[in-house]
Amino acid sequence: MNDLIKPSAVLRLRPDDNVALALRPLVPGDNVLGTTVIEAVPVGHKVALEPIPEGSAVIKYSSVIAESTIAIAPGQHVHVHNARMPTAVHKAGRGKTTAGPSVTGVARTFSGIRRADGSVATRNFIGILTTVNCSGTVARAIADRFRGDALAQWPGVDGVVALTHPHGCAMGRDSDGIRLLRRTLAGYANHPNFAGVLMVGLGCESNEMSELLALVGGESQRIQALEIQSSGGTSQTINAGIGKVQAFLDEARNVRREPLPVSHLTLGLQCGGSDAFSGITANPALGVAADLLVANGGTAILSETPEIYGAEHLLLARAETDAVAEALRHRISWWTTYAARHGGTLNDNPSAGNIAGGITTILEKSLGAVAKGGGSPLRAVYEYAEPIREHGFVFMDSPGFDPVSATGQVAAGANLIAFTTGRGSTFGCKPVPSLKLATNTRLYENMREDMDINCGDLLDDGVSMEAKGREIFEALIETASGVQTASERLNYGEAEFVPWIPSPVT
Repeated sequence: MNDLIKPSAVLRLRPDDNVALALRPLVPGDNVLGTTVIEAVPVGHKVALEPIPEGSAVIKYSSVIAESTIAIAPGQHVHVHNARMPTAVHKAGRGKTTAGPSVTGVARTFSGIRRADGSVATRNFIGILTTVNCSGTVARAIADRFRGDALAQWPGVDGVVALTHPHGCAMGRDSDGIRLLRRTLAGYANHPNFAGVLMVGLGCESNEMSELLALVGGESQRIQALEIQSSGGTSQTINAGIGKVQAFLDEARNVRREPLPVSHLTLGLQCGGSDAFSGITANPALGVAADLLVANGGTAILSETPEIYGAEHLLLARAETDAVAEALRHRISWWTTYAARHGGTLNDNPSAGNIAGGITTILEKSLGAVAKGGGSPLRAVYEYAEPIREHGFVFMDSPGFDPVSATGQVAAGANLIAFTTGRGSTFGCKPVPSLKLATNTRLYENMREDMDINCGDLLDDGVSMEAKGREIFEALIETASGVQTASERLNYGEAEFVPWIPSPVT
């Protein structure tokens, strides 16, 4: 039995919490932990266990997650109608560095693909990247020639994928937006999950092909480029592109998988469509799996900076150095300023689905979100799409919107994604497989074809957090070895390529 999760109508996560989580719909008259429910409380939402005076702290995870806007009586539903973001958010400094859990056992391997340059892949795709929106139609037309049965003559190739975007022009040539777009595209072009990459441009865009090629070392046998204006127009560019992709495919079908150390795996940690169960089932279980990966020499990337706001002290306490802690504080400060500049706050982050699922403030969401990162020391903090160099647990700055965040993680070098969801995200990724973890059994059964692992049995059946974490870790190894995930079977992943562009379009 998990030491935090007990079979009951409600779950009180910590002894000093003044609210509990409803594990089933509560109705007036129900008695929970000695408290009589006085109004309906939906599943996943909070019920008050003691009086909470107006302006007082709502406490969950032994932490302040909200402030009451009116006096709340025991047994009342606690949510956005009577609670809000606290007027003051605690800002912690760096605490004592803590080590992750001890993990013993023989170093693990997976069946991976070793590229000529020594990098290691988990999939074997051909990629078509675009410098600008204007070349997207041509890129998709090239990829369309290799859909379905047309790919059968190249066994061992996972697909030809066109990753397009709406950017690349009407932006400052030296702006942050262009800089991040180029860094993201370069990261994808260099990604080992692509056996070959064709870059397609228009010819007059702000995101010049020459600048992008310079970032990847120029054209080569593995990276080729075409521009529509200098190739004779649409049809000639498509025909030329088809020829280049065929050459890539002829080479890619020769690759073979081989046993390789798990230390070659870089895991992007993601959550989307979160609910109140995310922070007590799937996220901490994924954290156990992340610690197992790190203990085996691999790398785990936590991101979505707005979604650690208010819980950053948990990461600062694990920073290996003062410089790492300061880098994390700097990114949070940047986001606070950025949100204010655009007339918002970081508490705007919780979506309508998050709120419907029982999450009241960004603080509550963040305390659950950071659990994905396990307990290993924080070794480094990276900017968006910056190449990951260290092994171990690291943080990469990104927005909280999961397709944008995952795009940055893949550009940084992630060759696996693990994605938790409570409301039912259908996210998928290419060229990197994404393993989906359902936070509750209801979701898992309702969207079975979209989910890979059910973490609801932590609540329903008393499965231990360690056992669930090991189940996820084993599934990650199988996925890295070529076993398809749910989103791969459903062909998700092309539309989910969404680079972050913080600069204005002019």
